[in-house]
Amino acid sequence: MLGLAVTGCSMVGAAADTRTAGEAVELIRQVPDLLAEAGSSRARTAVELASGGTRITIHGRGGFDYRRRVGELAVTLPADPSAAEQPPVTELFLPGELYLKNRGEGVPPDKWVRLDVAAIHDGNLVTGGATDPITAAELLRGVQHADDLGEVEVEGETLRRFRGITDIAEAARAADDRESREQLAAAVDGFTDTAVRFDAYLDDDGVLRRIRHHFSFASTAPPAPGVPVQVSSTTVLYDFGTPVVIDMPPAEHIFTGAVAYPGG
Repeated sequence: MLGLAVTGCSMVGAAADTRTAGEAVELIRQVPDLLAEAGSSRARTAVELASGGTRITIHGRGGFDYRRRVGELAVTLPADPSAAEQPPVTELFLPGELYLKNRGEGVPPDKWVRLDVAAIHDGNLVTGGATDPITAAELLRGVQHADDLGEVEVEGETLRRFRGITDIAEAARAADDRESREQLAAAVDGFTDTAVRFDAYLDDDGVLRRIRHHFSFASTAPPAPGVPVQVSSTTVLYDFGTPVVIDMPPAEHIFTGAVAYPGG
């Protein structure tokens, strides 16, 4: 994937140009469709949660197919000094569904938990420990304001940075498929503010390469339900064109009992 070229015919624009606020908004709203056209990529994620002076970071790595709207991440949770070392959580993303392995108290190690993302209080924007790239891009359909901040060097590549505010409720209304619409609509009540600040980095073709969202919600977990939690979710996309193969768990490996998640 090439960096920004100094040419007037590129989608993002020549190096010397910056978009007006209105042009930037229109460009950002195209991000989900352009990502689907790009096909697939590897992904790296990080979710930082801060509340009451405590800060934790959850990391993930995997791959996503933006046309089929499927993906997989291996998510590493913060280490618990009082517990044995835990394997990464495997997460399978399908339209409207999330499958988890190695997550949830009382779940046998060879079993998977299936979740309907529309039934999760935040639409799984952060609950699973990652904002998956498909949803991270879909959020940008609700952009309310965006500024073109010009070119920046990111890990040796020249990208164009945009900063702005998107709205979860507007993104839900603008979604062009039922699953995304239901997922984002479920997230509306999960956050104390549906306005979400973002920094997006696009390549010369307007393809999303990096996105950082800033969420705010009230904790539902003891011992302090209702305490504000600030979340910064970063998604980095690279190695476009890498095939993504999802091996679905067989029905007999789906756990059907009650699941308790540490911390909520």
